[in-house]
Amino acid sequence: MTIDKELLKIISSINDLDELNRFFNDIFTPAELDDISLRWKLLKDLHNGMTQRKIAEKYGISLCKITRGSKVLKDKASIVLKVLNQLK
Repeated sequence: MTIDKELLKIISSINDLDELNRFFNDIFTPAELDDISLRWKLLKDLHNGMTQRKIAEKYGISLCKITRGSKVLKDKASIVLKVLNQLK
């Protein structure tokens, strides 16, 4: 399934972080928000060199969830990798 283009345009048009936070809270469940936040945290930890085992211990998650993130970061064309590199 692909993300609805209209939704992407709406999200990218919201410049105020408080409004974006409220928008996300309106359309996502607390569990969905937790999942996406966890995914971002583990991607940052991987990018910063933390081992998969340490990340699994830190967040109490399986290595399978972390492996997907690791694959994303190995892709040199990954937008996530580009964004994380810009944060450094």
